[in-house]
Amino acid sequence: MKLLRFVLSVVLMSLSTVAFAQSDMQHSDVQKSSVAPVPSEAQKSFTIMKTLAGEWEGPVNVPEMPQMSDGKPLHVTMRVTSRGNTLVHELQEAGTPLDATKYDHPVTMLYVDGDQLTLIHYCDAGNRPRMTGKLSPDGKTIEFEFKDISGSTEYHMHHSVFTIVDANHHTEDWTFMMKDKPIHAHFDLHRTN
Repeated sequence: MKLLRFVLSVVLMSLSTVAFAQSDMQHSDVQKSSVAPVPSEAQKSFTIMKTLAGEWEGPVNVPEMPQMSDGKPLHVTMRVTSRGNTLVHELQEAGTPLDATKYDHPVTMLYVDGDQLTLIHYCDAGNRPRMTGKLSPDGKTIEFEFKDISGSTEYHMHHSVFTIVDANHHTEDWTFMMKDKPIHAHFDLHRTN
């Protein structure tokens, strides 16, 4: 009888040890799964770009074409869509209707594609240049470099830089290629809402 009590107590202790070990493993797994993954550089850049969602207006300066720097402000709308996975950037001359037959109204889409922040510019020139972005070390500037293009390469957007001054002020620098000649445009934008 003593032997049976001894064996029974050993079996019960073994079972309780296994149960505690499984409980500890499950607790450890819950802790591991509740730790947020470290965002990639592309995700960090995209998160910063999404802070620009809203309405913006400001002057444009085009040194190579002074007639375009006539004091008329540009209007930029940025909105987050597709469950937070895309930022839509729309540009037009302030005060003009959204009439694509009479006015320029290019649309740019930004999203994370694998390990890259990607920008596709749906240009009034009828093409779609694709660029990839890199965040500056200070976290205030995202520069997009040309990667490739769908459509004609004769006239196309080639480079862009977004610089965040503060929550209500940012600049955009866009380089448009006219054949082989770069045209630079600088937008100084302030939040209107």
